[in-house]
Amino acid sequence: MSGALEDKRTATRFRILVEIADRQPAVSQGEIAEAVGVTSQAVSEYIRELVDDGYVEKEARSRYRVTKEGVDWLFQEAKGLQRFAEHVTDDVLESVQEDAAIATATIETGDTVTLSLRDGLLHASPGDSGPATGVATTSADPGEDVSVTGFEGVIEIEPGEVTVVQVPSARSGGSRAVSPDELAEICADAAVVVAAGVEAVVALRAAEVDVETSFAAGEVAAAAAARGVDSVVVATADNVGRVTDALRDSDVLYEVTEAGRDEATPAADEPNGASDSDGAD
Repeated sequence: MSGALEDKRTATRFRILVEIADRQPAVSQGEIAEAVGVTSQAVSEYIRELVDDGYVEKEARSRYRVTKEGVDWLFQEAKGLQRFAEHVTDDVLESVQEDAAIATATIETGDTVTLSLRDGLLHASPGDSGPATGVATTSADPGEDVSVTGFEGVIEIEPGEVTVVQVPSARSGGSRAVSPDELAEICADAAVVVAAGVEAVVALRAAEVDVETSFAAGEVAAAAAARGVDSVVVATADNVGRVTDALRDSDVLYEVTEAGRDEATPAADEPNGASDSDGAD
């Protein structure tokens, strides 16, 4: 454990050395005293000790630099503080925090429950048969929400898959250029369907596909994938880049495909279905 956590004097020494490193070479003892919460006289005494120990080098009046030995000591203490902070957040707080889950059966306060993810939502079942367990702090009937704490173990999650379907912009045919049947087929197996762009929303309406949201599509799909839920993002060509950027930022694997063209819709470069040969002589 870090010495800064074991006694107040080491903690003050650590903080003053950090302040010197942050302000060097022009060091105001008054400013350090205010930042640390001690007197200027105390700061002067601590700096004198740090110089004697070889952690600080005095260059001139009110000019100091932290030595290599001082930097090494700061790193050592900081690592100890980091390990302690990780222990608190990962072990202590993780076990005492509370979260809500959906009860799969009748649960009474104090029951041990097994935790699992279904459709991206946390579920609690009576007993301790699973790899992840907790303790119910409220009672609940099947289908109700129950509060759970004392988490132990790990919930294994298979990341969800994301398919990004590109539709043309309005100037290139838009939703009218998309086959509703093919788009509906692509979305059929996805638990979550989101849209990015007006053309995408209209194309999904034509395909009679329910849309989860048309805002922050990439972020929504990334959140779904993190909880093991498959999703489809239907995006206008102009919005595909923003969607894929959000997926990459969240380290989510995805594939990009194009919506099938509606054969009844003429190509954008052939207005009204006319070909080059149809022009007047």
